[in-house]
Amino acid sequence: MKNRIILLFTCLFSLTTTLVAQTLENTKGKDSSSIWDLIKHDAKYTVKGVAHSLTRPVQWQGNDFAKFGMLVAGTATLSLADQPIRDWAQQNQGNYPKALRDFGWYFGSPQNYFAANAGLYAFGLLTKNENVRKTSVLIISSSITTGLLQSFTKAAVGRARPGSGFDNYTFSPFSGEATYRSFPSGHTILSVTMAHSIAKQFDNTWIKIGIYTLGALPPISRVIDDAHWITDLAFSAALSIIVVDCIDNYLFKEEAYDYPRKKKLISWNLRFGGNQIGVVGTF
Repeated sequence: MKNRIILLFTCLFSLTTTLVAQTLENTKGKDSSSIWDLIKHDAKYTVKGVAHSLTRPVQWQGNDFAKFGMLVAGTATLSLADQPIRDWAQQNQGNYPKALRDFGWYFGSPQNYFAANAGLYAFGLLTKNENVRKTSVLIISSSITTGLLQSFTKAAVGRARPGSGFDNYTFSPFSGEATYRSFPSGHTILSVTMAHSIAKQFDNTWIKIGIYTLGALPPISRVIDDAHWITDLAFSAALSIIVVDCIDNYLFKEEAYDYPRKKKLISWNLRFGGNQIGVVGTF
């Protein structure tokens, strides 16, 4: 049964990425460059994108530090909802479709994630579709950055997972135990990174909503599975969006790829205060 589930969701994920690749518009993407030249170009900007995003904090100014402070403060405030949301999720665990839980797990698992992106990049490379290649470069460079950040943060923060029996304010930094690796959520970081990278390529708001909905399944599943607190997910989603936008802006300014920037139909902002806490998308 498990093998069937893996096969089902692998096929579904592969089909999804293929459809995305075929749907992405590119009017100027094909050229006479060899595949090897394209690989070298993409590898170059993947490395440069990672380097830019990791060193960006060195160039922060007052407003940037203020936004980071808002993110930290907002996460701390949202922690008041950790236990109530966990209790609600556990009470309704049986009502959440197992198929969605399984999909959330496999969608956000690194092996499936990178296999899907490899397929997406291969499609763009073989067809010399520049927009698809750029999207794949954006995904992998953002994933490397967020992956490095979340690996260090998980160990340094050492937050106890909700299923461990400890409360949401229990920490054991650098313990090395899986129990204390709740913050941030790796599944959320990967799924939101891919969803945001792909959604940025479309003008249609409904397509964007569909992609973000698919990307939201892993975070929801992790709460239902009692593996993460809601603040783990909120911080992870914010981090992914910030990194993807940072690298996307860098690639655009460097003119690494020749295609027109899509109109920004969804504006992502951090909202804390009143009756709004978290990452808010404004249409």
